Parts: sequence; C-alpha cells; structure tokens
Amino acid sequence: MSDSKDMLQDLFDKQMSLNRRIGVNPSEMSEEEQTKWVLNYTRAASQEMAELIDSVPWKWWAKYQEFDLQNAKVEVVDLFHFIISLAQVLGMDAQDVHDLYNKKNKLNFKRQDDGYAVKDENDNRELG
Repeated sequence: MSDSKDMLQDLFDKQMSLNRRIGVNPSEMSEEEQTKWVLNYTRAASQEMAELIDSVPWKWWAKYQEFDLQNAKVEVVDLFHFIISLAQVLGMDAQDVHDLYNKKNKLNFKRQDDGYAVKDENDNRELG
C-alpha cells in the first residue's frame, strides 16, 4: 500500500469492491434494501462479536479454555468488514466515519470532564 493513501479509505475501498463482487451495491439500494442490509450486517457483526467472546476464556466454571489471541484478532477484523459495510449502506464514506468519530470522541471526553452524571439523549443530536 502506498504511504500516501489513507488507511481507512483503503479499507472502505476494498470493502466496497468485495461487496459489489458478491452483488451488494449500497449506492443503489432502496430504503427497503437498506433496511434489510442494516439488519443483515448488524446480525453478522453480532455473530462475529460472539465469536470474539468465544476466543477468550469466559466460562469461569470450565478449566479447559484458553485465550486464543490469533482468533481474537481475526474476529476483530471480521467485525471491521461488517461495520464498514454497514456504514456504506447508511451512506457513509471513510471521511464521514472519520469526522463523526472525532465529533463523538470529543463529546465523550467532554462527558468525562463533566462527570457524565446525567444521560442526555439530545447531546448526540448535535453530532449530525
């Protein structure tokens, strides 16, 4: 990969190419198809999260379990595949994700600075 190419953009480009190859084109979806694919990708991400959980010894009653670091890493990457696809279905590109992430990160720091004692549903609205 070229040093001049943005790494997040690179992931978005590759995921779009893979999705199109398997017949999924987020830019041409109706609202009904978007709804279907948001559900598909959130379910898939949920499953990958379960597989990540299974990579760590979470069963306190079972002695046979071991931490599978390599598999945990692969499951995190699998999550990225579905999260990027989900973002694309929602009409977000790498720049959109980057910008909204930074806004939300700033808000999270503000919440910590302010003690985050009260949940305000409206504070995410300003992130737009």
